[in-house]
Amino acid sequence: MGTLLFNILLILVALYGLSFLLEKVIYKLLGVEKKEVSETSGKKIDQWGRRIIMILFLSTIPIYTFYALKDTTFIKWYWILYLTALLGFQSVMEWKYLKNSKQYLVTLIFLVLGIVFLYNVEYFI
Repeated sequence: MGTLLFNILLILVALYGLSFLLEKVIYKLLGVEKKEVSETSGKKIDQWGRRIIMILFLSTIPIYTFYALKDTTFIKWYWILYLTALLGFQSVMEWKYLKNSKQYLVTLIFLVLGIVFLYNVEYFI
């Protein structure tokens, strides 16, 4: 059990480092300057949207734990749905409130990469 936990931790650290580097490269390739939606008129909508998504997913944890004990693919799809909701919302907010910016494309690229990774996560562990 200890080595499994260590492997998972190692994978998470590697993923964080890889995503950080990949983000820098993608921003540079697209010529995008990173901005925050919270610095625009969409600040309140962004905050409320993130809160609603978080509350919905936190409120489904009892269902998650019930089905996760029976079906491991449920765990994968639960996190894919969460990632899609969160990054999908973020990309829509960036598209709407960060005019003349392609930052939403970076978010969509990370959404696709995240879905591909989560779908194939059992091959990494």
